[in-house]
Amino acid sequence: MIKKGLIAAGWVAVVGAGMSVLLRYENSPGAAGDPSARWPAGSGIRRADNRATLVMLAHPHCPCTRASIGELDTIMARAQGRVAAQVLFYRPADAPRDWEKSDLWDKAAAIPDVSVAWDNQGLEARRFHAATSGQVVLYDARGRLLFSGGITEARGHSGDNIGRDAIIAALTMGAAGGAKTFVFGCSLLDARPEPPQ
Repeated sequence: MIKKGLIAAGWVAVVGAGMSVLLRYENSPGAAGDPSARWPAGSGIRRADNRATLVMLAHPHCPCTRASIGELDTIMARAQGRVAAQVLFYRPADAPRDWEKSDLWDKAAAIPDVSVAWDNQGLEARRFHAATSGQVVLYDARGRLLFSGGITEARGHSGDNIGRDAIIAALTMGAAGGAKTFVFGCSLLDARPEPPQ
């Protein structure tokens, strides 16, 4: 009886420790990006001059980014044509053909009014100072930064969150810009997304 109790206690301790590691990972933001207050000079992305422009920088193999793309779908449905949106998927120089065209690419491409392209060697990610997959920047029609950050509350979690609400408010109510949130995702400029530790 004591032996069974010790085994059960050990099992509970192991499960508890594992859950603690996963929760810590899910709630740990990635490296913060610090994009310019003005649209970056030299960007190859066309900024709309008649409405806001949203850019999401993403890693095509980051499981955390699935939730970010789902939140982008919600934003686009609520924005009703007030924003031009692009998702740029990182592609390293030595990647095999179509490496960046994962299911995340397909999911982003299926969102109405969203353009999808690859970001060769992370050039645009560097111009926008993005370091974590799922980083979103929103600039107004004059090229002023309105929002920078993530649009999920934790890694891989969809649902109500400050980032999504800030973007929707900026687009639909003209809320003041400058909002910044944490980004929850894998390292953007890495050939392989980071696993839970």
